[in-house]
Amino acid sequence: MADHGTPHFHNQPGVAYVRIGAKEFMCIGALPPGDHPHIFIDMGDVDDVVCPYCSTHYIYDPLLEHDACVPPECAFAATV
Repeated sequence: MADHGTPHFHNQPGVAYVRIGAKEFMCIGALPPGDHPHIFIDMGDVDDVVCPYCSTHYIYDPLLEHDACVPPECAFAATV
């Protein structure tokens, strides 16, 4: 079993890019109810990617924790 889940990120603040500590993650676009379909993104061998739904530019930063991002308010924690 994995020791961590898949982090979810959004760009509600509308920043030019979001630095993240994971290469596999979910993009939700904006905060609910304005979110887009929650899509899994895998950067593979590259260090940045643009979400095909919301055009958020994500940049991998290996110095960040797996579920961390800059700006920190772009991390999404689902409530159950």
